[in-house]
Amino acid sequence: MELTQDILLYQSADGQTQLDVQLQNETVWLSQAQMAELFGRERSVITKHLRSVFQSEELDEESNVQKMHIAFSDKPVTYYNLDVIISVGYRVNSKKGTQFRQWATQVLRQFLVQGYALNEKRLGEDARQLTELKRLLRLQGELLENQELTPDQTTALLRVLSDYARALDVLDQYDHQRLRITRTSPETPFELTYEAAMQAIDGLRKQFGGSVLFGREKDASFESSVRTIYQSFGGEELYPSVEEKAANLLYFVVKNHSFSDGNKRIAAFLFVWFMDKNGCLYKPDGSRRLADNALVALTLLIAESKPIDKEVMVTLVVNLINQEN
Repeated sequence: MELTQDILLYQSADGQTQLDVQLQNETVWLSQAQMAELFGRERSVITKHLRSVFQSEELDEESNVQKMHIAFSDKPVTYYNLDVIISVGYRVNSKKGTQFRQWATQVLRQFLVQGYALNEKRLGEDARQLTELKRLLRLQGELLENQELTPDQTTALLRVLSDYARALDVLDQYDHQRLRITRTSPETPFELTYEAAMQAIDGLRKQFGGSVLFGREKDASFESSVRTIYQSFGGEELYPSVEEKAANLLYFVVKNHSFSDGNKRIAAFLFVWFMDKNGCLYKPDGSRRLADNALVALTLLIAESKPIDKEVMVTLVVNLINQEN
């Protein structure tokens, strides 16, 4: 295929690496040689990790690799998209990989915002209708609380709609990229350790009769996932609240594929266990903040998401388990 899209300049934080990055099909692309330069590794090392990414079926090679014709080249060059770049980055140099991901996310968001601006006029009426619907739902909820309506089937339906006004608001913020982390719990009395997590996973296997492959580690990435939620920079935690730690734990365990079997089940279990141990799993009335089907949906959504959507996924989870729920 001919490369007709944008070429962007990426410069590392230390200024020592500059790359011409291809932007096409709503993602960015690097060649093997560029990844070697980005991560400061020999090309043979990059080749080895690329082979591992595809052979382990972490990513599908066909949908994440393209042959591109570029200027001053007499034959196509193989390029790899952001999903592959980040997967290799986790294996060789996570810090530089994180810096590149943050840069790429910002660039892609700018292009998406430009595209959104073209459709904003068309979506304006839908947004106004959603605002009116939420206002109506809030009013109906207040009337129900004041017992000004008869509790028949109609009012029962209105109560259901009122209960889901919060969910509609989260969806609206998600659609318009306005989700923010708010109303979280800063106190984390329970600190998760790798040893405690492995013991809990072993108990999960015994309780539900998992296979011998269930919870068997493939590498050291799970221990890294547990430690990462407690990372700090400049003396401040990157994920200061219970909800942020829990959401990132769910994301890391799902996406890192650390176990031979049971990655999603282990991720979901550790997520709710961590919330429970820190006193945030249940509402004051004793109901859970996140229903079973919602947990399943979020886990699958994270599994299918792209690496560039990591911050959005985490923020969405936080909004569904914070103190507003």
